Amino acid sequence: MNSVSGDISSLLEVGANIGLNLRALHQLLPEALLSGIEINPDAAQTLREWLSGVDNDGWVFEGSILDWSPEKPVDLAFTKGVLIHISPDHLSVVYDKLYQASKRYILVSEYYNPTPMAVPYRGHSDRLFKRDFAGEMLDLYPDLKLIDYGFVYKRDPLFPLDDETWFLLEKR
Repeated sequence: MNSVSGDISSLLEVGANIGLNLRALHQLLPEALLSGIEINPDAAQTLREWLSGVDNDGWVFEGSILDWSPEKPVDLAFTKGVLIHISPDHLSVVYDKLYQASKRYILVSEYYNPTPMAVPYRGHSDRLFKRDFAGEMLDLYPDLKLIDYGFVYKRDPLFPLDDETWFLLEKR
């Protein structure tokens, strides 16, 4: 993301939780306006408290992305491990909100599968889905272009995380 970081002065994380990703991005982009959408009230409050301590005019929307409406687009709108929990029946709405929320870049970091599939999650069915989220957005919005992508591996000796694939898209 170094090649585009100079173009980013505002960020929105969909599914921000307590803001760990925003905190990391704040270290890289200390002047950027940071905002988040979070459905969990306790996590939203923690995020709100952290943002109030940062010299930032960012905001927190507490609720579902399905209930949120983009008002002022940001340079980078992103998700990390959120789209996998959205019912396929609602994905097109969420894709549109992500698209409308972004002035320029959209970052999607999710579990990937070339064909849609449901995965059992904590003893439940239809709560976690793998698919080609970025590919579906590229098909829906012809002005989006893939500018970078990568894979995070759970056995990485320095930064072990879940196996996720990330895609950076740009509006052109």
